[in-house]
This record gives sequence, C-alpha cells and structure tokens, in this order.
Amino acid sequence: MRHYVFKKKVLYCGIFVITLIILLHPDRNARGTYEFIAKKNILNNLLQETALNFSSTAISDCDYYKVIYDDTTLPISIIEEDLVEGHRIKEGGEYAPFDCRPKFSTAIVVPYREKAEQLRGFLVYMHMFLRRQHIHYRIYVVEQVDSRPFNRAKLMNIGAVAAMQAGYPCLVLHDVDLLPLKPANLYACTKLPRHMSSSINKFRFVLPYLNLFGGAISIASKQFKEVNGMSNVYFGWKGEDDDLYSRLETHNLKLTRFEPATSRYYMSSHQKQEIEKKRNNLFYHTKESMVTDGLNSLKYIEVATVLHPLFTHIMVDL
Repeated sequence: MRHYVFKKKVLYCGIFVITLIILLHPDRNARGTYEFIAKKNILNNLLQETALNFSSTAISDCDYYKVIYDDTTLPISIIEEDLVEGHRIKEGGEYAPFDCRPKFSTAIVVPYREKAEQLRGFLVYMHMFLRRQHIHYRIYVVEQVDSRPFNRAKLMNIGAVAAMQAGYPCLVLHDVDLLPLKPANLYACTKLPRHMSSSINKFRFVLPYLNLFGGAISIASKQFKEVNGMSNVYFGWKGEDDDLYSRLETHNLKLTRFEPATSRYYMSSHQKQEIEKKRNNLFYHTKESMVTDGLNSLKYIEVATVLHPLFTHIMVDL
C-alpha cells in the first residue's frame, strides 16, 4: 500500500513538473501569426518620401504593386557570388533605379565588428535584394574599432545621425547576420515603426514574443528623433531592443509588421558577445532616462569615414 502511495506521489510530481515546463517554456508565447498589415493595405501605409538631396531624371514613377505581390524567395547562395557587371551602385553603397522615379529613400544602418566574410556576403546579398525593390537606398556600416564590449545600439545611433544628416527620411536598423528572403518585404518605412524580421529560421519562423523589436526594423527619421534614438549604455548583447520598444510605447508609437510569410529572414550562425552584468538593472530605468540618454547624449570619436564601392564605412571609437 505504501509503495502504491509513493508511486502515485511520484506520478503527480512528474505531471506537475511537465505542466510547469510547458507553461514556462518560451515557445509557449511564440506566434506563427500576429496582427499585421494585409498586402492590399501596404501601399496606403507606406511613407512616400525621398531624401532631401535626391533627384531622378526618370519620367515615370516606380510601380510597387508587383514588388509587394512578389512571391519569390531569394536563395541564400547569393552570398557566395559576386555582383553582376553594370550594377550601377554609386560609391558609398548608394543606388537608385534608372528606369523609374523611386518614391522611397532608405538608409540601411548596420552595426559591425570583426566579421569581414559575413559582411561581404551580406553586402552582396542585400544589393541584389534591394535593387529588385525599385527604391533609393544607401548602406551605412558602422564599425566599433575599440576593445570595449560591443555596443550595438550606440552604433545604430551613430549611423542614424549620419543618414539623417544626409537627408534620409527612413531608417532601417539591421543586424549583419540577418538576410531577408522575400523581395516583397519592402525596405521602406510605414507610418508606424515596423518590425521587419518577425519570422526567422532560427526561431522556426515564429515570433518569440509580441513586443520583440530587434533584428531588422524600419522607423521614420522623425520618429527616431522623437524617441531620442536608442540608449547608449548597453555594452554587450541584448536589452537595447526592449529599451527601444519601451521608448516607442512611452511615445504612443505602436509597432506594426507585415505578414509572417513576407517577413521571413535567414540568420547566419554567429558567436554571441558577452552580456554586461549590469544590463538587467539598466532597462528598468529606461522611461526615466530616455530623455537624457540617446541621440542628445551621443559621444564618440570618429576614426574615419570611407566611401567603399558597396557601403559607407564609419569607423568609431566608443
């Protein structure tokens, strides 16, 4: 009898532990779908604005209907290739279509350090990808050259400032290890900040949690200024994305997305940087500190800015 009671207790304990694991497991909150802008409504939700210094000699406007309804998927093998001849990319990684007038100007800002081969593949892939979208764009790569822990958010701020000084009305803040798979994922800003990389292969193409706002995002330059950019204090990986989301929430800027099938990304393997121990405590003070921590407190040493054939390279010491 005692043996039976003991077995029963073990069984109940086992069921309790399994139930607890299921309830607390991160995948429980993962979503294969979420609220998004339907394809038929995308054009009406885009901010149609080009850079202040941009002009086009094309006669007709570019058509984005075909781009949005493009169901093709780009092969990742492109990263191993070279750009085709006659790609017409200007020095500094700037491109605009020649056969039509683009309605959008976008600056892609990429924080970077010590991943030369990954960066090469990213640049080739992104130029091949973006040229299909008929937009005016420029790629900024902001490299941290000092030995301190990687500060992704501060590098984003530095690149954003350079892009806004060049007159770009739309910013795409983009990790170097992410590659968009669907050309329909238009690299232009929507009226609300957009989480672009909501379906990543690493997470089995589901959204880990609804408030996620990192990886690849688009935000209007005016909105980025409104929230005072990103925090400068996050040395090491993670935390800065949640901080940015909190800034948007404080300013009543709701994030938006495209549908999961359009928002698919491939994440290449990489080694995570060290997370600073103080990070968890920093985030809880974001609403109080965002007024003084961000674009208005940005300090760094610009080592050099070089215009390469495929990108604008900003090297900084933080």
